[in-house]
Formats: sequence, structure tokens, C-alpha cells
Amino acid sequence: MSEPEFAEVAVKDKEEVKPEFAYGFSLNEYHVERDTVERGDNLSLILARHNYDATEIHDIVGKVRDSFDVRKIKAGKTFTLLKSKETIPKLEILIYEPDKMGFQVIDFRDSIHAYTVDYPVSYKVKTIAGEIDGSLSASIQKEGLDPGLAAGLAKRFAWTVDFFKFKSGDKFALSVKEKFINDSIYVGTEEILGAYFSYNGKDVYGFPYKQEGEKEAQFFDENGKQMRTMFLKSPLKYFTITSKFSKNRFHPVQKRFKAHNGTDYAAPHGTPIMTTASGVVVETGRTSGNGNYVKVKHNNMYTTQYLHMSKILVRRGQSVTQGQVIGKVGSTGLATGPHVCYRFWKNGVQVDPLKQKLPTSLVMDKKDIANYLTQIKPVKKAIEDKLQEKFEN
Repeated sequence: MSEPEFAEVAVKDKEEVKPEFAYGFSLNEYHVERDTVERGDNLSLILARHNYDATEIHDIVGKVRDSFDVRKIKAGKTFTLLKSKETIPKLEILIYEPDKMGFQVIDFRDSIHAYTVDYPVSYKVKTIAGEIDGSLSASIQKEGLDPGLAAGLAKRFAWTVDFFKFKSGDKFALSVKEKFINDSIYVGTEEILGAYFSYNGKDVYGFPYKQEGEKEAQFFDENGKQMRTMFLKSPLKYFTITSKFSKNRFHPVQKRFKAHNGTDYAAPHGTPIMTTASGVVVETGRTSGNGNYVKVKHNNMYTTQYLHMSKILVRRGQSVTQGQVIGKVGSTGLATGPHVCYRFWKNGVQVDPLKQKLPTSLVMDKKDIANYLTQIKPVKKAIEDKLQEKFEN
């Protein structure tokens, strides 16, 4: 009885040994070692740990330099070593995975050479609809999308929607293009195709569109009107308004009443100061009253100035874009504490920026309108269909 039992076990063991393939190699043919790049590691140090001397390493690095960028090996990334099954294992294949998108190979067999394999990439459009339940990011995640999208939406809709004033039950919808490897491994969101919010009793739509000559796409509503205004609401992200524009304010340092032709935004020392609109820096400098300051001309009508900086980060003649950091909050000049005094000129006259009806930064060219409306039509329909499916069925 023992002979059949042993024969049966032998057959069973043979059936369980299945070839394992990865990176284009049959791993069963090798002794496999996997490791992680340590801080300070480079290709030379990795090879030295596997019995290559300095002369051999110099030769290997020289042969693979054009196809394997040795400078891009980063700590925390994975590499796999395939070694021969000899008594003294010999390194035959080294595989480095810099990211999810593919891997690099150094082949030591025969002539040493290196190559890169990029995984096939595909894209899928996904449209979701939901209700605000807690934060926008949590609500987006609940519907199966990356919660990190909330930050991008807040940036693009900042002039139209106050994301801190959403009410529980407010509706939203989102259409995105997602990126996959081998049609199955999710990599991330490639692009926001369109979004919808029910806000303050209004339907708010936004879609990206890149006009000729622009560096990147801007967001427009369903009629082609740009969603962002020419100016940010303030030069700081987080602030407290301590003094508004006034024709007769008591000056805390000079101890007398005088006009205050600016708006004071208090914030901690070193807080980044942003230019509120794109333009050209026409002045930088320091005076006894203004301290360190920057002045930006936006067009023939509008100019802004930023006072009391601790540090100036731009130079005269430099082009700046809306939201670019141009300095840091300080208390230079006549100031009792760290803040930025924001001054605003319209047609050469200083005015209160908080009372201005500011224009949109860009009007879509008429020749783009038809193309834009054609482009957004299927996205808008997908969003509306998803809203109907979610809330009206």
C-alpha cells in the first residue's frame, strides 16, 4: 500500500509547482531577492553589496548610463534581484521600480544592457452624483472617487462657490477621466471633465477649456463665462482684517487721524503674500512708512501694492501670475504688528477693493464659444443623467 501512496504524493507535488512570471521572467528559474532602496543608496552601492568590485561597477554604469538613469534611484523604491541557482549565486537581472507606471531592467547575461518597460495605460470616464454629507472630500469618497479631488474643485470654483457654506443634502455631480494600468490598476485621476453643484438655490456648472495661447485650461460655466474673477478676494489665504479703507482713520503709530488708503490683513510673521491678479512688477523697495513693498500693474486700469513685507520675493520687471507668492508678511515700516496693507488703484485713483465690482479675468473669444459648447455637451448630459438617475428614480 505504501508504493501507490508515495507515487500519488509525488504527482501531487509536481502539479503544485507552477511557473511564476513577473517582469517578463520565469521567477522559478532564479533565486529571487527583493529589497528597498535605502537613503543614500545608488546603483554603485547596490552592486557593491552583491560582490562587484569598483572596476566592474564602473564598466556596468558606463554601459547602462544612456538607458538607465542612475541619478533617479530614490529611497523607498523597490528593486528585485534575480540570481542564478548556482552554489555561489550570480546576479543576472536587476529590476528597479521607480513608480507604478513601469520598471527598468539591467540584464547582466551575455552583454550587459538596460531597458525600460512601460505598462499599457488606459483611461476611463466616470461620472458620479451625490449629496453633501459632512465635508466635500468625504462625500466624493462615498461615491467612489478620490477625495483629493475636493481641493482641485475648491480652487476652480472658489469665485462661485463657498465650500465652507455647503449644507447637508446639497447636491453635486462630477465627471472625471481616470487613469489605469493594464485596464485594472487604478493610478489616479487624470482630469476633471466637468462638475455641478447645487449652491444657494442655483445650479452651478463648470468645465475646463484651453484657449489658444493659454498655458493651461481655465474653468468656464455652461455658457462660456469664466468662473474666476480677475482678482483674488485677498492677498492672503488666512487672515483677519484689522483696518479697512477709510478717509479718516486714527493711525496707531503716528497717533493722529489721517486717510488710510488700503486694507490691513493681519497674519503671522512670514505668511506668504500673493499677488491678487496677474501682471508685471513695476516697483519693489523700502520706505520709512511702507516698509518693504511690491507694486504690480495688472493692465491700464488696475494696479495693486503690498506693504510692510518681511521679505520681497520678486524683482522689478518680473511677470507674475494670480496667486503667485511675491513676499512674506512682516511689520516693516510704520506697523504695530505683522500684517500686509493692500492698496488698490483704479484708473490712477486709490479705491476700496472690497467695494469694487471686479471684472472676469478673461472673456472667451467668440470663435471658441461654439467649439466649447460642443465639447462640454456630452459631459453636461452625463452629469445631468447621473443626477436624474440618483435623485429622480
